Amino acid sequence: MPPTRRRSKRKLNSGEAAETESPAKKKVESKKNAEKSSAPSEFSHWLMKSEPESRFENGIDVKFGIEDLKALPNQTGCWDGVRNYQARNFMRNMKEGQLAFFYHSNCKVPGIAGVIKIVKEAYVDHTQFDKKDVHYDASSRPENPKWSMVDVQFQRMMKRFIPLAELKEHHLEHRASGGPLKDMALFTRARLSVQPLTSEEFDFVLSLEDQQP
Repeated sequence: MPPTRRRSKRKLNSGEAAETESPAKKKVESKKNAEKSSAPSEFSHWLMKSEPESRFENGIDVKFGIEDLKALPNQTGCWDGVRNYQARNFMRNMKEGQLAFFYHSNCKVPGIAGVIKIVKEAYVDHTQFDKKDVHYDASSRPENPKWSMVDVQFQRMMKRFIPLAELKEHHLEHRASGGPLKDMALFTRARLSVQPLTSEEFDFVLSLEDQQP
């Protein structure tokens, strides 16, 4: 499926921004460490963060919520703008047909808004070469591009919005009891905008839809 091109509106979260703006030595070390890590085989589901509320970088609104994805042709768009090596590596491990949660971040009430599907596996992120794009990376070369993206398609809204505060309560409880969210990346690798989920974690979060908050 060819990518549905749109203006880059993906965000850089604080962790990603810090990595690309750190001193050269730290960048090299961070890259080396990230290159060694990849998503273990047990990860077949994902959580992907984006900002549903307007925020301007260099005059460009980076807003991109689940309603924006729904409004695109075929409800499909490219997940561009990821500038963290570990998050990029997770995207490179994604397989067509896998499901992910669309997570609203950097907003009044962050949390899981809906379910999306990977419909095209990792390929070159064009925004790294676009000097007008907020995610332009002058250090990346066409012959050896640094950054990748995937295509995602809207599947459905959650039956109810699952806020971060509720997920955190379960995480803390499960840390003590050994429940499915005890090691959830949303709390152990919070800064990553692309995170892996085990099937157990994914299914537990889905089960919350039918429960009273």
